Amino acid sequence: MYTQPMLESIKVIEAARASKRQPLRLSAEEKKKLLTDFHPDYRESSFHTLQIGPNAGEKAPIELAEMLHSNSLTYGKSFDLTAPPDYDTDVLIIGGGGAGASAAIEAHHAGARVTVVTKLRMGDANSMMAEGGIQAADKENDSPGQHYLDAYGGGHYTAKPELLKRLVLDGPGAIDWLSDLGVLFDKESSGTYITNHGGGTSRKRMHACADYTGAEIMRVLRDEVRCLGIPIVEYTAAVELLTDENGCVSGALLMNMLTEKFETARAKTVILATGGAGRMHYNGFPTSNHYGATADGLVLAYRAGAKLLYQDALQYHPTGAAYPSQLFGALVTEKVRALGAGLYNAEGEAFVHPLETRDVVSAAIMRECGERKKGIETGGQASAVWLDSPNIDFLHGEGHIEKHLPGMLRMFINYGIDMRKTPILVYPTLHYQNGGIEIEPDCSTKKIPNLYVAGEAVGGIHGRNRLMGNSLLDIIVFGRLAGKNAAGKARGTAAGKLSLRHVEDYAKALAQKGIDTGKVSPLLLPDYARKG
Repeated sequence: MYTQPMLESIKVIEAARASKRQPLRLSAEEKKKLLTDFHPDYRESSFHTLQIGPNAGEKAPIELAEMLHSNSLTYGKSFDLTAPPDYDTDVLIIGGGGAGASAAIEAHHAGARVTVVTKLRMGDANSMMAEGGIQAADKENDSPGQHYLDAYGGGHYTAKPELLKRLVLDGPGAIDWLSDLGVLFDKESSGTYITNHGGGTSRKRMHACADYTGAEIMRVLRDEVRCLGIPIVEYTAAVELLTDENGCVSGALLMNMLTEKFETARAKTVILATGGAGRMHYNGFPTSNHYGATADGLVLAYRAGAKLLYQDALQYHPTGAAYPSQLFGALVTEKVRALGAGLYNAEGEAFVHPLETRDVVSAAIMRECGERKKGIETGGQASAVWLDSPNIDFLHGEGHIEKHLPGMLRMFINYGIDMRKTPILVYPTLHYQNGGIEIEPDCSTKKIPNLYVAGEAVGGIHGRNRLMGNSLLDIIVFGRLAGKNAAGKARGTAAGKLSLRHVEDYAKALAQKGIDTGKVSPLLLPDYARKG
């Protein structure tokens, strides 16, 4: 329940709602200044300079840099890599989210022997937690070209054109593929897909399944993987890539998360689909991410010699729940704003257009709660601003929230807050890893033969900022592409002698620089998992 000062503040919002006025969109110059002044990506104190590896001399978030400056958790341990491997497969997929599942399905259909390993359960991933929708330009008034322009501009013109082109061109086909598999997208009575706007979009191209789109997509993909009989090894983390005498990736060293026993997997090709990094809590922010999002893939690939791209670019979702404290950091889908909820400060001012791009809206909220001191005090970890959710039913009629945002409605009602009747309090939450491993258009890495990457572990698809709905799209488009291409490469590949030589070389490079963090990587689980 809200405090009395919060209830008094809501009266101001209700009065402002009647005007129906929202701020104009910002100019390019205004956006640049807002981001430079208030977004954490532009704060030098957020980063350290990498001293070794392919990106030496470039900056990375302090928490990621520490992992990249640490030795492997396998270093100093002895492994018999000449013994028969515990798993022997054509395509080894590391990660059980949407990208990994999509890759597994396509690699299987391409005739490859496929094995999926995931450190938690199959489907425990950010894919499952995505809410608002998936973009695809499949309406008569839209086109992949228009989708490209929206996404390219939203990413500050830094996306790799060949990757973004593939994303938008394959978008409509991805929707059809998912629908054919059984995903129940929202439709009109005529059977036409219902679509909505997202921040930074010029057309309504957001396809959704109420506000649990990711869970619905993951339900279908996970079931399809199991129905195809693809082996899944759960609660098993990849702790190091294995290479052969020619420097080609030939499998991975695995660790059972329950017993901490090490196992080996030999493979002709490997797909990293390890997801994001929100549980690293960069800059001390809360996160909307699942428990295992600790940048594992970036660490493993980097140590093997793969280059990162935009590793200093992170996405702070503008609307994380800020009250009550039990929900702090939980995602409040952008769909709430897409349906008509505006953002207001403590004085009842609508201070930013609600459908600016995510980085711009996040920076504006940080400004209101920081420099301008116009946030609403929550008694918790951060002040917040109001998201005027009742305006949705005000605009569209009673029952609209209940129909289109059932999960969000239920989440807040559990704590005595009815978002149909009262606004909700929000503050930015760490959401998406914009940067990642640099890939070629076929999802292979530039310098590491036989290594493919898909999903949130990739850098360059979205540039330095991502539009809503393009994440669920990229895990499907590039997951499928990685699966097909890794299977094709496996047909003409023979796995060599398994080795951890690159780990030893990395340790020598750290020693030569005098770097000793006293830690090991990958992190695997957030630090607080080991406390108590």
